[in-house]
Amino acid sequence: MQINSYLFILPRTPGQIVWDYKNHRQFELNLEYSTRLAQLISNPDLYNDNNRIDIQLLNSGILTTSIQDTIDWGWDELSKIFHIGTKNIPCEYVPQNIHEWSRYYLDHCTEVLEAPAPNARLTERQARELIALPEPSCLPKDSLANVLIGRKTCRTFTDEAISLEDVGTLLYLSLGYLHERENDVDETIVEGLGARRSSPSGGGLNACEGFLYVQNVSGLQPGLYAYHSTNHALSFVNPAPDSPLGQLLCGQHFINNLPVGLFITARFDKLWWKYEHSRAYRMAYVEAGHISQTFQLVATALGLNTWLTGALTDDQVETLLGLEDNAEQPLFFVGCGHSDGQVMCKELKDLLSRREPQQ
Repeated sequence: MQINSYLFILPRTPGQIVWDYKNHRQFELNLEYSTRLAQLISNPDLYNDNNRIDIQLLNSGILTTSIQDTIDWGWDELSKIFHIGTKNIPCEYVPQNIHEWSRYYLDHCTEVLEAPAPNARLTERQARELIALPEPSCLPKDSLANVLIGRKTCRTFTDEAISLEDVGTLLYLSLGYLHERENDVDETIVEGLGARRSSPSGGGLNACEGFLYVQNVSGLQPGLYAYHSTNHALSFVNPAPDSPLGQLLCGQHFINNLPVGLFITARFDKLWWKYEHSRAYRMAYVEAGHISQTFQLVATALGLNTWLTGALTDDQVETLLGLEDNAEQPLFFVGCGHSDGQVMCKELKDLLSRREPQQ
């Protein structure tokens, strides 16, 4: 008998809360149950098949008969609890097609809007006088400002293929080690930390990486590919799954015909190699955000529309990327393609129009 290794315990008088953070289950134990659990933690061999408490602890998953391998990721327990505890978003049902997603999403938005909105921002409530700023000056053609203004999230994509040249540009300017900056390194840079990307990275570690999801790219077979920043090259990882892309992204089936996307991952072992404290975990998400925005700006400059999400079915994605029980984990997804520029998919628009009250 073993103690579930994915537990943390919170003291809450008059008892204690035991949280199975991997399976998103919570239990409240009174003194009798807490005392018995403490005895079993001290010595799991004390487990007794005739003890009703022991049986209940086993049935709840607090105790387990399976051997649990611990992963040496090099991080601390607080960060591990947060990462594993926020994987695989708990939901009663994952939509199986675009129509189901539209109904679920519209119901969710309706429920949210029926609740009172948060108060205005504190600084807005406290401001006594506003200082007006000048209007933006005329923006030069093809400037970064115009790309920023042009970037938007779209949810309708065509079946038109993306060229391999555009994919190469996207990856090089988002994740590639820029050859143009190789001379921009002085003697103060520690060996091994000299590679430079277009986006900033905590400690110069470049702890984020990418896996390309290919559905319709000229010159590439559909499937999953790892991007190698040093070589600016791809390696095949797995064929495309039989299930649609939306199934990997918590039922968001409006994105099923997206031609190409990027799963942004984080190398936690690399991050903790330099920063051995919980706060460093934040930097993984900050860096993923930088890379995601860079990807979108490059795509916009190439005349493509973009879409992004943090809603992943983590276990399925990890398996597809070959990262089960690995120190490298997926955090985010961003994709692009040719689009009519619609923010809302047709199915959701149709459903919304039918639900609107008649005037």
